[in-house]
Order: sequence, then C-alpha cells, then structure tokens
Amino acid sequence: MEEKIRIIDELEHRVGGRFQLTALLQKRIRELVAGAPRLVDIRSDNPIDIAIEEVRAGKIELVPEDAE
Repeated sequence: MEEKIRIIDELEHRVGGRFQLTALLQKRIRELVAGAPRLVDIRSDNPIDIAIEEVRAGKIELVPEDAE
C-alpha cells in the first residue's frame, strides 16, 4: 500500500497536482477501455494499472484544452 501511495505522490509532482493527474488518468483509461493500444508493456490487463504505468514512463501527458 505504501508503494502505491509513493507512486501516486511521484506522479502528482510530475503532472502538476492531484487534479491534473486525475484528469489525465480518467481520459487515458477511457481511451484504453475504448480499444486504444497500450504504450507500455506490463502484465496487468487493468486499464488503471496501464494508465499509471504510461504516466510513470512519460508516455502520456495532460494537454490543456486550448492546445488541442
């Protein structure tokens, strides 16, 4: 459990806060559930685990709406 908390804290700092991390993960999880390909190779089929690992690997980032 402490490992997961440490990972979430690390990711919050990387993306700029808890709200930004939540928004990023929600968006990516929806994409994965809809069939988007994975950007990392992990054993889990859980879209939450996949999205978290993609953020950790620097494969995805939150883009402001006005930049899309």
